[in-house]
Amino acid sequence: MKSYTLLLIVALASAQTYDIVIANGRVMDPETGLDAIRNIGIRGSRIAAITSAPLTGKTSIDAKGKVVAPGFIDLHAHGQTNEANEYQLHDGVTTALELEVGVASVEAYLNARKNNALLNYGATASHGITRTTVMPKFANLEAEARKTVLGWNELMSPGRYEPITNPEEMTKLAAGLERGLREGGLGIGMAHQYYPAASREEIFRVFEMAARWKVPIFTHVRSMEVEAMQEVISNAAATGASLHIVHVNSMSLSALPLVLEMIGAARKRGLDITTEAYPYTAASTHLESTIFDDGWQKRLGIGYGDVQWEKTGERLTAETFGPYRKLGGTVIMHLMKPEWIARAMASPFVMVASDGMPYAPGAHPRSAGTFSRVLGRYVREQKVLTLMEGLKKMTIDPARRLEPIAPAMKQKGRLKVGADADITVFDPNEIYDMATFEKLIFSKGIDHVLVNGVHLIKAGQTVTGVMPGQPILGNYSSAPSVRRR
Repeated sequence: MKSYTLLLIVALASAQTYDIVIANGRVMDPETGLDAIRNIGIRGSRIAAITSAPLTGKTSIDAKGKVVAPGFIDLHAHGQTNEANEYQLHDGVTTALELEVGVASVEAYLNARKNNALLNYGATASHGITRTTVMPKFANLEAEARKTVLGWNELMSPGRYEPITNPEEMTKLAAGLERGLREGGLGIGMAHQYYPAASREEIFRVFEMAARWKVPIFTHVRSMEVEAMQEVISNAAATGASLHIVHVNSMSLSALPLVLEMIGAARKRGLDITTEAYPYTAASTHLESTIFDDGWQKRLGIGYGDVQWEKTGERLTAETFGPYRKLGGTVIMHLMKPEWIARAMASPFVMVASDGMPYAPGAHPRSAGTFSRVLGRYVREQKVLTLMEGLKKMTIDPARRLEPIAPAMKQKGRLKVGADADITVFDPNEIYDMATFEKLIFSKGIDHVLVNGVHLIKAGQTVTGVMPGQPILGNYSSAPSVRRR
């Protein structure tokens, strides 16, 4: 009877006509471990069939010799425009989120991207921006900040050198963060290296808020020192807050093995702590940020010649550093070793995320090539990871990180009937990043990308005139007020 029922299901699936069929591909699903030649039928925005039987579609993609994987999920993308998204799309990304810094107004951000996004999008409520607007001396900035769609440049606000000094300001900070969560924020973005006046008590209180509201904190830690990692890990342990540490590679530098050991030990003890890395030996930030305050050479272990001015590609000197810093702009810092990156990629709990910068012709190549670089260099060439392990770090792992706060993520990062048709088809023998530290270039080897069932990359070319990206919203709505103890 079971065999008859199975045959009937297969026959019914084969007889139907689907909107899109992806045929003959090597379907790899890290959630279930499926790794087999299968045909996928898509109807509307969802996967309707996965079978070895032939399927009929209005549109058919021949994926013979190619890998069919869940669309890649980037938890850390500052490039929140369609110009930036197109490069991510050619890197296999279907969901790109601004979680590290967050945004000044989640509502304004979501409204700006509604019906006008290539990729799925979402953001956290920004601790760094909110704390400035609650200070009496900067109260006039609140209305302006609420109109701001993106938050990255707000980290260079005057509040970075100002502490929160009284309970009233802390109460206002809590109210501002709670508002961002109620607007659909995916947690709290906390990049406190960029506002060093935030005391350890302030950071601990925000962890308490996150634990009470049951939302995650995504943090760029206080410094490139082990003590900064200990601060956030101890806060998570003391409060029970969920914690995600961004770009563990550039925040740990030579201490990476110890930091990974610390995070792994905390996870074994039941703490909800995750982390990520990008596969490049250079970082990128704004030259006018606090990272380049006095003493930066010693803190980062680099000199002027290791800092590259994005606009021209030139390396800085003692003479150009001051004028360029006064001008303000993006730089690339060459400060990591290849073996550190390989170590991060090999760790079973480190996810892949790009930290992709806003679009610029000379932007850091991670903005265009992060996921292809992992699959081309660390999977195919160096064999640091198996292909399934690499895909897991960029699909199901980030989806699961967000599922408690974002129910929509339960249908992303996996290939199964009923899941969203966010799908990337690539050539495992050809995929590679092509972008350099001087020029952004689309990655190669990405043949097809679908977002919510809409074809956006077809035979390696961008499909124009469609905007299928949907918001990824946090489900915070009915938690008790932070004012109650």
